[in-house]
Amino acid sequence: MTHAKNLYQNRRSQYALGKNLPLAENEVLEIIDNAVKHSPSAFNSQTAHAVVLLGDNHQKLWNITFEELGKFLPNEDAKTATKAKLDGFAAAYGTILFFEDHDVVKGLQEQFPSYADNFPLWSEQSTGIASFAVWNALAEAGVGANIQHYNPVIDERVAKEWNISANLVLRAQMPFGEIVGEPTPIERKSRLRVVK
Repeated sequence: MTHAKNLYQNRRSQYALGKNLPLAENEVLEIIDNAVKHSPSAFNSQTAHAVVLLGDNHQKLWNITFEELGKFLPNEDAKTATKAKLDGFAAAYGTILFFEDHDVVKGLQEQFPSYADNFPLWSEQSTGIASFAVWNALAEAGVGANIQHYNPVIDERVAKEWNISANLVLRAQMPFGEIVGEPTPIERKSRLRVVK
């Protein structure tokens, strides 16, 4: 019980990230793959998918994000602040892109029409579970991460740049890497109600 409790408490949004991983790249990729593969999903639909960007591709993602956000930023101060934030993500080792397979969702809606309205929601839950599983597994291995949501602003560019199939819809971006600073302390409140 203590191990699980510590695991969840140690999983934090780490924003000070660097490029020196505490273990080999292939081990980190195996951790990510294993966490996504074994994440539960409604009807075993396995709608959550992950694409890991490394090296120049990782940097390119954050360049694209700045270019796309720049179209909406009101002034140079906003651009400077946004660039600094995105440079922090680019300083990490890599980025995991989380997607949902909407073809699977549509297929399930057709196969089980009485549940049709629920499948998009269940798919979102599956992706959330997968990203949380990856985040916890990385934290346990001493790899820092945080999660971002620049979709749908970057969706079209991402799909084109990395040849992402049209059925895969981007849901989140997770920079990961060496932990080079302490996370900001946060207060957490219990949100549990017990009824006997």
